[in-house]
Order: sequence, then C-alpha cells, then structure tokens
Amino acid sequence: MAHKHLHFKENIDAEHTHGKQIRISIALLGTLAGGVLLINSSIARIFYGRTSDQAEFLAMAAAILLGAPIVLHAIKSLFKKQMHMDELVALAIIAAFATQNYATAGIVAFFMLLSELMESRTALGARASIESLIKLTPTQANLLAEDGSEKEIKVSSLKTGDCVRVRPGDNIPADGEIVNGLSSINEATITGESLPVDKVPGMQVFAGTNNLTGVLDIKVTKAGKDTTLGKVQSLIIQAEHTKIPIMRIIDRYVKWYTPTILMVAGIVLFFTHDINRAITILVISCPCALILATPTAMVAAISASARLGILVKNVADLEIAGKITAIVFDKTGTVTTGQLYVTKLTPAEGIEPSELLATAAAAEQMSKHPAARALHLVAKEANLSLPTAQNFKETPGKGVAALINSEKIIVGRDTFLKEEKVNMNNVTGPELHEEQGFSTLYVAKNSKCIGWIGMQDKTRPQAHHAVKELLDIGIKRVTMLTGDRTEVANRVAAELGCTDFKAHCLPQDKLAIVEQIKADGHAVAVVGDGINDAPALAAGDLGIAMGAAGSDVAINSASIALMSNDLKRLPFLIRLSRKTRGIINGNLLFGIIFIILGVTAASLAWLPVIYAAMLHFFGSLVVVFNSARLVRYGEELDHEPHVTSL
Repeated sequence: MAHKHLHFKENIDAEHTHGKQIRISIALLGTLAGGVLLINSSIARIFYGRTSDQAEFLAMAAAILLGAPIVLHAIKSLFKKQMHMDELVALAIIAAFATQNYATAGIVAFFMLLSELMESRTALGARASIESLIKLTPTQANLLAEDGSEKEIKVSSLKTGDCVRVRPGDNIPADGEIVNGLSSINEATITGESLPVDKVPGMQVFAGTNNLTGVLDIKVTKAGKDTTLGKVQSLIIQAEHTKIPIMRIIDRYVKWYTPTILMVAGIVLFFTHDINRAITILVISCPCALILATPTAMVAAISASARLGILVKNVADLEIAGKITAIVFDKTGTVTTGQLYVTKLTPAEGIEPSELLATAAAAEQMSKHPAARALHLVAKEANLSLPTAQNFKETPGKGVAALINSEKIIVGRDTFLKEEKVNMNNVTGPELHEEQGFSTLYVAKNSKCIGWIGMQDKTRPQAHHAVKELLDIGIKRVTMLTGDRTEVANRVAAELGCTDFKAHCLPQDKLAIVEQIKADGHAVAVVGDGINDAPALAAGDLGIAMGAAGSDVAINSASIALMSNDLKRLPFLIRLSRKTRGIINGNLLFGIIFIILGVTAASLAWLPVIYAAMLHFFGSLVVVFNSARLVRYGEELDHEPHVTSL
C-alpha cells in the first residue's frame, strides 16, 4: 500500500510539473501571437495611415489578447485578498485601453508577459536539476535469480535484498553493496567528485551513478525515494520552497508598495493632467527586478553547490554560511580518514600478543567504531578465529563491554577501565604512545588488565590546505574536538594548523564547547560525520555533515550535507554564500535605483510609456543574467587535481 501511495505521489508531482510546462508553452504562444498582431498593426499604419481602422482593430485585438491574462490575474488576487505587483500593470493597461491607446496597452502587456514568462521559466529551471537527477536512474533493471538467470524488471519494482546486474556504461538503479565484480564508477552526481572511484566486492554504490568498466552484481540496500539520489532530489525541492530572511522582508512590505505607487501616480496626474505620465509610472514601477533579485540568485547558488555535492536543505542556511566566524571540527572521520591502524600490541606479562588481539577484536565485533574496524582487520589478516560475544554494551566515548566464553571483557580508555574497578597495576605505562600520538585501547579480562593496543589515524588529503584557506578568507577560529587523548589531538591539530583543540571530549562536552564559542560572540559552523556529533551539529549556527553519501543519519542531522569527504568544499561554501549575498545586494540596489529613476523620468515626461515597458523588461534581464553568473561559480574545483599527501 505504501508503494502504491509513493508511486501515486510521484505521478502527481510529474503531472504538476508537466502541466506547468504546458501552461507556460500556451502563454508563450499567446504572447507571440499578440506580438505578431502588434507588428501587423504597425505595418497597417504604414500602408493605411496612423488612425486607420485596420491598424486600430489589430492593436485592440493585441491589447485584449495580451492584457486579459494580466488583468484577470490581478482581479483574482484581489478577490483572494492577496497583494501582488500585477495590480499596477493591470491598472496601466486598463487606463491605456480606456483612453483608446490600444497599441500602448498591447506593448505594455507584451513586455510584462515576457517578464513573467522569464520569471516562470527561471522557477522551472530550478526544477531542471531535479529532473536531470531523476533521468539518471534507469527505468529498467536486470534482476538476478538464484539460478543465475536474468530478468528485466521496472526499477520501481526493486526492493531491499534483490540482486541486480549492472553492465559497463549503465547507470546503477538503486543503492546497494557489490557482491561480485570489479569496476570504476563515476560518482560525480552524488559526491561531486570528478574522478572515478574503483570498486570491489563489499563496497557501497549509489543509484544514478555510472558504471564505467566492469560487470557488477549488486545487492539492493535501498530503492526508490530511500536511495541517496532520492534524498538529494527531496533536499533540492525542500531548498527551493524555503525563503531567506531578506525575501521575507520584501513579502512583508509588498502590501505597502502598491498603494504608495498609486498615490504617486495620482499626484502626478492631479498636477499635470497627463494620463500618459501616470500610466508610465505604473508600468516602470512594477518591481520585477526586485522580485527576481533574490530567488534567481539563490536558484543559481543551489545549482552551483549541488554540482559539487553540497546539499543545502534550507536556503537560509546558505545565507548563514557567509557569516560564519568560527568552525568546530570533529576529529575522527571528519578531518581524519576515520580508519585507524593498529601500530602496537603490548600485552601484560604472561599474555600472548595473539591472545590480546583476539580478545579485543572479539569484544568489539558488534561495534561500528573505527577502532573496532581496525581490530577486525588485523585479526582477519592474522587468521584469528573470534569467539561469539554476548551481552555486548557500548558506552559512547569510553569503550565496550561483553561476555566472551563466560569471561567479562572490557575494551576502552584507561579511565573507563578504572571506573569499572579494573586492576591496572600489572601493565606498565605506555609512554611511547604519548610521544607519537597513538590512540590507546586497554583490554581487561575479569577485572584485570591484560595489555594495551596502540592505534593511529591519518589526516585527510587536503585537510591542511582547507584549514589554511578557511583562515585566509577570514575565519577567526578553527577548533578541533576529539574524545581521543591530548597527545593524539595535539598531533592532528598541529598537522591541520588549527587555532586550538580540546581532547577527552564526550558528546556533552562537545555541545558545551560549541555553546561557549557562541557565547564568545562567534557565528559557529560545526563539521562532523553526523553519527556521534548530532547534539553539537544541532547546537551550532550551522551544522555540516561530511561524507553524507549513503548515510541517513548524516543527511538528517545537519543543515548542510557534503556528499564527499573533500574538506575544500568548506571554504568554497563560505565563498559561495558571500558571493551570493553580494549579487543579491547588487540586484536589489539596481532594482531600487531603476524604479526611482524610472518614476522620476516618467513624472517629468522624459520617458514614453512604450519605452518604459521595454526598459522594465530589460531591467529584469539584467537581474537574471547577473544572478546566472553564480551557476558556473566554483568550476575550478571540478578540475582541480586531488592532493594525496600533506
């Protein structure tokens, strides 16, 4: 039943978009037809005289065809008690028509309709990115049966657990895990990374990405709207329907604008007795440039960010990004790869290294922590068989406990073991890790420590360059938070060039530090992997989830989701926000000056009404093209070579 409802909703959305496109096409044909009538009217004046009946009839027909949609829309808005800008143009058209200036009424309506069509086309252009994403998902998939045979089915019929075969050149139909095959996959549509990614069995793949080289058998983990691509589409739609504060301000004062302009036109008419001046004021003051100033810039900015794998849930968050003065990084999985490597095994006296490793790996079997993955990897390479863990319990930021062969095993920090009353006297202090910045896991069996395991993480490629760029563009404070030891935090923070760091942080400690930085007067962006950092992400003025591709938690917990792990997307995001704000301010300034000068020129009879309509149209074009510059912003990141080392 849920699937039927989902498909029904998709059909409604598709029909709505298709219907809107049809209406715009009909409006365009009507506008062109009216324009042809106006041209014929001008030709008739040349052959039959300026006041000929033929010319007047053609001009009147054009005025009715072009003006009727504007007047009807204005009347509907008044009945709904909604104030729009169409009322000004509608009054100008009615006044020109009433004074038998049919050509003037037609020309004014023609350019106004062109402006409205351009605005509607811009709105549809925002949905073009979604439609292009939808087209990335194939309509058919090759379903593999248990006997190895293939059957072509609709992608909408796929469900979790199905196995599909994807050949070279095909797009992947659903999120899944590779069970067989080797290939390179272009994931630019999801992560924004231009270079293909090599894939092997066990790795994750995403719907809509392109399989380049080999045949892959993929077990479906998510299908339809649940895929990462589906969530990307939903987020883009969500962003389009939100407003930044400056747009709300314009909406708030729009109801005062129309009466003010009507009053100005009335005063000019009263003192000059020239209806043409009043009509010109109504035409030139219709603030399409002001209306288009913000949404066109935001649509272009969203397009630029989505191209690089930056998903903005709310356009207001894009505005906030430009005001950020402090950035707080989580360490593990954000500025580091999150892939710990076992570098030292130090068992207590009488304990074999293999026993220490097997005990720790067995206790960590059910954990998804990077330290657990590192232990599993080494245990697998050493061909150790791990007993089953029972009564598993994980304490975030501290460690794990489990029963292994009826013996209580605890793995974690030394402080955690001491809290659990573990005897640490039989283990010498691991001074080596303090010098080299190891992360240390202590292992206890039946309340007695049996040794410690040293691990190290690596900072991400480009991390140092990204932090330097953040400081260069005016970020005053870059803080790194970690639950790790001070020595580890000091090493990583020094490699990155952070202004400060804090070690031994539990989730509640991270939250308190973010609140303190905000209290110091900073606008704070918190960057994490969205798994253990949800409270801190929510506490910041802006929450940014790194490497969100395939992670529901990361996508849902942050304001902005970076689909890749490329830290250089962060300074780009801040620069994009500032650039967008500058373009919006420029558009608004242009729109205000345009209206003031236009109304002044119309009042002094320097601006004929026909020229006013043309200027109005070209004023809207200026705003649209100025905003469109943002679409190509950041293209250098598409082709930038990847830094593999610091």
